Amino acid sequence: MTKIGFIGCGNMASAMIAGMLARNACSPDDIMVSARTQASRERAHDAFGVEAVADNAAVALHCDAVFLAVKPPMYQAVLAEVSRAFEDDGAVEPPLLISLAPGKTLEWLSGNSCFTRIVRIMPNTPAAVGEGMTSITANSACLPGDIALVERLAGSFGRFSHVPERLIDAVIPVSGSSPAFVYMFIEAMADAAVLEGMPRAQAYEFAAQAVLGSAKMVLESGKHPGELKDAVCSPGGTTIAGVRALERCGMRSAVIEALWATADKARSMA
Repeated sequence: MTKIGFIGCGNMASAMIAGMLARNACSPDDIMVSARTQASRERAHDAFGVEAVADNAAVALHCDAVFLAVKPPMYQAVLAEVSRAFEDDGAVEPPLLISLAPGKTLEWLSGNSCFTRIVRIMPNTPAAVGEGMTSITANSACLPGDIALVERLAGSFGRFSHVPERLIDAVIPVSGSSPAFVYMFIEAMADAAVLEGMPRAQAYEFAAQAVLGSAKMVLESGKHPGELKDAVCSPGGTTIAGVRALERCGMRSAVIEALWATADKARSMA
């Protein structure tokens, strides 16, 4: 069985592992993670039953594919640490590297490490419940089996799509960061329901299910979001009054500006 490694086991890595295990894409015995603190290692082991170690290089040396899931500012140091281990053990070929970082291009990753087969992915935290959205961008050194493996893993925790590297800065805001914005929207809708007297727990359920159902309508109906919006807006009705208020407050512009700011930040993280 393919051995999957995670260097770093924060929120995103944990979401992906949870999705993989829930869909039986791999078993806990197939996964090895590294984390800096004992508390993080114990948390990963207790939550998922996976092997958790302190040594980043050990993960790379013992796995067939490695997700680099540390914060972008740590990439250079971690890649140097792992590359030294492969230089010391010349008999072992580096595994497939799967990078999660914004701003770190395929060329940069190759030039700053010993890895040759490299894939960049941009997942999001709904992977934890099997509803993630992941972009896949591979370099020319990747083998067909490498691509198939990444597709299988990404497919186990949601949807995936191949994108050229030039579009990754668009992927980051529209799916990678956008769950945070959607949670803010759900919270605001629930606040409005609470203002009208609904208990908060019930308000969150109504708001979250409305967002979930609306997203499913977009994905499964094949209709334009504007068409679906128009179908809810009866002439002279309640919904069009709400749409007017959102437009008056600049909702569309606010969303575009938020996503542009996210992409601009990603571009600056090279």
